[in-house]
Amino acid sequence: MSTTNASADAAVTEAGERPTAARNRNAGGASVGPGRVMGGGPAEKALDFKGSLKRLFRLLRPQRAALAGVGVFGAVSVALTVIGPKILGQATDTILAGVLGKQVPPGVTKEQIVDGLRARGDGTLADIYSRVDLVPGVGVDFAKVAQILMVVLALFVIASFFVLIQARLTTTLVQRAVYQLREEVEAKFARLPLKYFDRQPRGEVLSRVTNDIDNLAQSLQQTLSQIVSSLLTVVGVLVMMFLISPLLALIALLTVPLSAFVAAKVGKRAQPNFIKQWATTGKLNAHVEEMYTGHSLVKVFGRRDESAALFDKQNETLYQASFKAQFISGMIQPAMMFIGNLSYVLVAVIGALRVASGSLTLGEVQAFIQYSRQFSQPVTQIASMANLLQSGVASAERVFALLDAEEQAPEPADPARPAQVRGRVEFQDVSFRYTPDKPLIDDLSLSVEPGQTVAIVGPTGAGKTTLVNLLMRFYELDGGRITLDGVDIAKMNREELRDQTGMVLQDAWLFGGTIAENIAYGADNPSHEEIVEAAKATHVDRFVRTLPDGYETVLDDEGGTVSAGEKQLITVARAFLAKPVILILDEATSSVDTRTEVLIQRAMNSLRTGRTSFVIAHRLSTIRDADVILVMEHGRIVEQGDHETLLHSGGAYARLYAAQFAEAMAETD
Repeated sequence: MSTTNASADAAVTEAGERPTAARNRNAGGASVGPGRVMGGGPAEKALDFKGSLKRLFRLLRPQRAALAGVGVFGAVSVALTVIGPKILGQATDTILAGVLGKQVPPGVTKEQIVDGLRARGDGTLADIYSRVDLVPGVGVDFAKVAQILMVVLALFVIASFFVLIQARLTTTLVQRAVYQLREEVEAKFARLPLKYFDRQPRGEVLSRVTNDIDNLAQSLQQTLSQIVSSLLTVVGVLVMMFLISPLLALIALLTVPLSAFVAAKVGKRAQPNFIKQWATTGKLNAHVEEMYTGHSLVKVFGRRDESAALFDKQNETLYQASFKAQFISGMIQPAMMFIGNLSYVLVAVIGALRVASGSLTLGEVQAFIQYSRQFSQPVTQIASMANLLQSGVASAERVFALLDAEEQAPEPADPARPAQVRGRVEFQDVSFRYTPDKPLIDDLSLSVEPGQTVAIVGPTGAGKTTLVNLLMRFYELDGGRITLDGVDIAKMNREELRDQTGMVLQDAWLFGGTIAENIAYGADNPSHEEIVEAAKATHVDRFVRTLPDGYETVLDDEGGTVSAGEKQLITVARAFLAKPVILILDEATSSVDTRTEVLIQRAMNSLRTGRTSFVIAHRLSTIRDADVILVMEHGRIVEQGDHETLLHSGGAYARLYAAQFAEAMAETD
């Protein structure tokens, strides 16, 4: 990779060359850094809850084995848990049988006791005795009770073990799915055109990649296994309830439609607030990121109060949206508990009547009451997880919106390649505009021979940086074509095209790493000697050796340990090491002092030898020795020639020279 700066930096163009949305600034009016804009991102739209939920399941599809394991282990654990109350009811019946049997003299049969009670007119008690498996004169069989309790304990222990395995599988499949999602987002970034980033605040994009994906992972982690277990529990408990008493089961089922109705109504009201919550989170992150990046300018221009006011406004909006989302969705659980308690009371009352009538034993009613609790509990859990699920789906849709964003034109199936890359560049009737209604470049034609240095000058917004961005295919043409050694670059592979190009921009981009690593970024596995050679040629070596750790000095991602001019020198060394066929210098020496500029210019003269170079600059020393100087105005080349010729012509270049370069010329001479 010989392109020396990140594509986001390459997208930085002059004021006036971007779409309106990309020229927005914060409310304080202070620009806080090139290419970083305030704004709210794309307009919010109603959440397609079902569609996004289906897409989430498709995201989990590669983890089918783990997902099946979650279902299997969940089913086994639920089955064991559901059987428990039924067996536990047998212990209650055994105790009751012992208590009643102790009160009956030995030698009397149960049938005689029942007949005697009915003859005495005590039919209710007779029904209870008829349902109890008692032995006259024998008390409670504690050995049998202990055996039943040990069986129940074993069932619950085994069920807990399967729950543990299910939780581990859930963690595995969720993290793998989120890992894959992050990879898809990373790959998507490589396919997105720069115009997407032009229209998106950086904090908003970061929020989707970090906050939204993390929230999605957390929501899936907390809800997936729980929902599976809850649904299986509902089914299992319902089966057991019907086996014990169809009448009581139907009574318990009466509350399900009411629960579903309440959950749907409350969830529908909560969902728009979850959408607003995460959209506002992205806006707030964008604002914080911009204010942190440009905190010096904010203070210098006295916009701290306005920045704080905007923060307070967005923070308040986020608070209101989050509060409403959590409060409204939080109403589901108490509503479900109330409905569940109604079911519990009905089951308890009617169950007692069924015991009195002899239709059920006390143990069966006890088991059924436990089942009614188990039945209402998962329904309540599913409803209470609605807020987590809604929040996760809202975040998922924001991530899916990024993944669905319009991509740059696909690479050609059979990319063209120049037979020999010599560096001949030709613009043929090129037309381009950032927005359809605002023309920028129309019918521009230009031929650059191999090894020529072309300087491009003109007022802000003339299209200078856009010209080289089109050459790099950071943007696609609206008309015409650009060729490299006779081959249309639109038919070339972008990576292969950019491998032939080195770029040094006005905004020096350094990443967190050593100075040696930053210089080596422009080449594939260069040796230390090659790095030092490039540093010496660009006068980086002289200040690096004054640092305690030399080339191993670690820079942060803002390059805070070196000066602005030294950062620029490092990026120049990066381009030098790459040895590209085409060199692009976009105000590359704007951050260095005059003496350093002279040294860099000498290094650039050596670097440009035999290479086609495009130089965008205002300083005289940068363009004075260029083979061809292009003067651009309103997207057109109005003049071209060498320095002396253009000066004597008395045209646009001479006016620019008189206005901008006369003082610099006097200082240099």
